[in-house]
Amino acid sequence: MSHLLEVAGLEKHFPVRRGFWQRSVGVVRAVDGVTFGVPRRQTLGLVGESGCGKTTTARTIVRLAEPTGGRVIFDGVELGEASPRELRTLRPRMQMIFQDPYASLDPRMSVGRSVGEPLEQHERLSRAERKEQVAELMTTVGLEPALARRSPHEFSGGQRQRIGIARALALKPDLIVCDEPISALDVSIQAQIVNLLQQVQQQFGLTFLFISHDLRVIRHLCDRVAVMYLGKIVEIGTAHALFSRAQHPYTQALFSAVYELRPPDDAAPGRVASSLVASSRMVLSGETPSPATPPAGCRFSTRCPYAQPRCHTEEPLLHSIDGDHDVACHLV
Repeated sequence: MSHLLEVAGLEKHFPVRRGFWQRSVGVVRAVDGVTFGVPRRQTLGLVGESGCGKTTTARTIVRLAEPTGGRVIFDGVELGEASPRELRTLRPRMQMIFQDPYASLDPRMSVGRSVGEPLEQHERLSRAERKEQVAELMTTVGLEPALARRSPHEFSGGQRQRIGIARALALKPDLIVCDEPISALDVSIQAQIVNLLQQVQQQFGLTFLFISHDLRVIRHLCDRVAVMYLGKIVEIGTAHALFSRAQHPYTQALFSAVYELRPPDDAAPGRVASSLVASSRMVLSGETPSPATPPAGCRFSTRCPYAQPRCHTEEPLLHSIDGDHDVACHLV
């Protein structure tokens, strides 16, 4: 299967500075060795609790933050080795939809100018041609073209997010990174935005990296799902595989907050396995460790109800358990 985006060993560390001279006394390992691929015209969902590194991963992929290490390969080109000229050619093909529709639009610019700014920067169009394309984009996302003259404060949150989607579509990208695009919206509006994203994906043949806390949306929208914990991918596979037989204890705990879990009848004693059908819930104890001082071994070992001595000393690696289903757990 051809991957449009490949991420290999991606790292993003932030220095911890203290004292009058702001000396570096450590690093926060926000993203620490993340690896995955996103096939063309598919959607990969990235899930995990707040602070696990999802947004930092997204921003590093689109070069809004420089990676500390690892590789990001977009359509066969390694972005870390690309020249500034090559990057300028590739940037229009990678766009981002931000979480907060109230903060992602410049309040001093009309929405028409915001939507048309990418065209102004990357395309050689006359004012009339640019105005025509802005009108088409507004229509595509379900807004009247005449509204392009208005300011962002005159729109609701759902309308602003539609404007953000129009801006992301302006340069006809191949990849759109959606950083929790519905979390700041009313529940009544969320379904409309999800349906719009599905519509434009089919219409323009887009590839999505979709970050969300809403597991129901992830299950509905995504072809594959990756689960992050403390800067690392702990499980990744097709949406069907993860939601029908989640294997990693953290994935089970995450899913049990929304769905109900039951070990299958054929599960061996001590084996980590589940199906999302019945009545038990996993309640984790303790706090999430700091990414500045992660635990030795498995990062989930301090909260895992199944942890063994090996889990506290040896870090598990992602390994395939069933075709396109990978998990990082010693017990699986």
